[in-house]
Amino acid sequence: MIPQNRRITIKHVAKEAGVSTQTVSRVINVRPDVSPETRQRVLDIINQLGYQPSELARSLIQRRSYTLGVVTAGLKYIGPSRTLNGITTKAEESGYALLLKELPSFTSNEIQPLLQFLLARHIDGILWAVPEIGNNHDWVKQGLTGIPVPVVYLTMQPHPDVSVAAIDNYLGGVIAVQHLLEQGRHCIGHISGPLDWWEARQRKQGWQDTLKKAGFPVSDASCVEGNWSSSSGEVAFQQLLQSYPDMDAIFVANDQMALSVLRVAHRLGIHVPRDLPVVGFDNLSESAFFWPALTTINQNQLELGGRAVQELVAQIEVFQRNEQVAPQNVLLSPDLIVRESSVVQK
Repeated sequence: MIPQNRRITIKHVAKEAGVSTQTVSRVINVRPDVSPETRQRVLDIINQLGYQPSELARSLIQRRSYTLGVVTAGLKYIGPSRTLNGITTKAEESGYALLLKELPSFTSNEIQPLLQFLLARHIDGILWAVPEIGNNHDWVKQGLTGIPVPVVYLTMQPHPDVSVAAIDNYLGGVIAVQHLLEQGRHCIGHISGPLDWWEARQRKQGWQDTLKKAGFPVSDASCVEGNWSSSSGEVAFQQLLQSYPDMDAIFVANDQMALSVLRVAHRLGIHVPRDLPVVGFDNLSESAFFWPALTTINQNQLELGGRAVQELVAQIEVFQRNEQVAPQNVLLSPDLIVRESSVVQK
């Protein structure tokens, strides 16, 4: 009889089951070289005694920590925070813990102390979940070259030399403008995000290329830059009304700025969608409750975070076999959510 206040060990399980500790270890690690009868007997004893395998012991034996390092920035923004939620959920499903470090800014270049912190804790891989802004990923790629664990980047331009998981923001811009063209609108304005962000440039490029392909001109007057915030959307929309009076539809680079477009349009007596169909980007959960409900491009950042973890875990398995890890690019396609803000009822 084992006293209740004693910690149950693998030796206790082996003794109660009448097997060796090596056999118990094989059962815990789902090794095939155990008979079904023995496996079931060991599992029954584990459940009976309430044995919890030691993660530390497992990591020492398998020479891995089952911990992923996550580097992020800008969690006040909806995109990075939703992506982190996806990372957390998938990591837990995959049996990995997370060690999170947040950079003080998107352009911080003090990465060596951060990397030393993560590596000293024997993480198995790194998710670099910092959006690509300006040239901030140039030094990141250089700084991460040669470190002894796999790395997957999120939310940056696909690159042949590193593994990247991202949303196809260019396609999102194309889909948004095609939808507005299908509504019979030709003078489609754009409020972009801050253009030092790769995502904002891609959405703007999709808007521009789709209009040009359809045979409609694009000018500097038909686009104004915002900074993702609702307040910047209000200012940008008012500027756009002055610079592009022929505008008959608008594609806004995120839902927060689109909310201000709806508010200002209502204040000025501009009917949405009859006078001005509006399409946003993100599919915030609140966008269905805007007035009118916002048509938007859905980018599944929860899935993005999960796919990044999935790819990193796959690379860790390859790395653990001492095989060469081949860079992979995962580009997720967004889709259009049609609501009342863009379709005129006939």
